[in-house]
Amino acid sequence: MATQPPAQQLVTVFGGSGFLGRHVVRALARRGYRVRVAVRRPDLANFLQPLGIVGQIHAVQANLRYPDSVAAAVRGSDAVINLVGILSESGRQNFSNVQARGAHTVAHACASLGVERLVQISALGADRDSKSHYARTKAEGEAAVLELVKGAVVMRPSIMFGPEDTFFNRFASLARMLPVLPLVGGGETKFQPVFVGDVAKAVALAIEGKVEGGKIYELGGPEAKSFRELVEYVCEVTGRRRVIASLPFPLARFQARILEIVNTLSLGLLPDEFLLTRDQVALLESDNVVSEAARRDGRTLAGIGIAPVSFEAEVPSYLWRFRKAGQFATSRGG
Repeated sequence: MATQPPAQQLVTVFGGSGFLGRHVVRALARRGYRVRVAVRRPDLANFLQPLGIVGQIHAVQANLRYPDSVAAAVRGSDAVINLVGILSESGRQNFSNVQARGAHTVAHACASLGVERLVQISALGADRDSKSHYARTKAEGEAAVLELVKGAVVMRPSIMFGPEDTFFNRFASLARMLPVLPLVGGGETKFQPVFVGDVAKAVALAIEGKVEGGKIYELGGPEAKSFRELVEYVCEVTGRRRVIASLPFPLARFQARILEIVNTLSLGLLPDEFLLTRDQVALLESDNVVSEAARRDGRTLAGIGIAPVSFEAEVPSYLWRFRKAGQFATSRGG
């Protein structure tokens, strides 16, 4: 654990301009750390600067596929956070390059340059034996990090919610456009939505040395809900009466294949709300909740002293824009 005050410590955050990244950068800045945001397009990360005082946050160019750029971003750092991950593949930005080899590259740079504090963000469901390539590469990245940096902290959040999330916003958008919402596997998959701010707080605690290293932590919210229950909640909050239909896994895989072809032929122009991949279907075959072992061992938000926020407390504050009358809606319908 570092003895220097935060203002004298530099933390490099890979992927700091993303959904979770902006919350992590804010949490670090509020604690007084100097923050180096390592991203592929530094010009797109300028919006982060107002989160701190003048000169506290700055962006540098780095790409996990290029070890020299990663080493340059790590050099001089007191701690490193790797948030980089993708939900679907595109060209060279594939799961193996980004989530397995990319995590190895970051960990190798830390080991080579003597950086002992490393936080790796993975995902609940990471498993080397999973049918999903996403889940397998997340697990491979975890293994590389823990092998190269013995005191690293690995965190596996469930689906994250917050104003810019890609779950609640996605289904609210679909409910606005479609009369029927098909749910893969009948919507039986269990999730444990976790507030993005709570995950950022957990990361900051790890940087402060208040989370024991060499372990994998599973981060979920206070309650687990089925896929169907969460979509029904979205419809309730947005005031949309929609038919929720079951899409069996075999049919979902076929539909996903068709959508992948359409997306390829359209050069990636298929709207994100409609994109479904076979790998995502495979992920939905397993529940996405905190394990009993993690709860027993204290490797959870509660175990590190964070009382998780429920999705009911936050989601309505940003889904109002999907109602017919926006924030002025007083009745359900649609």
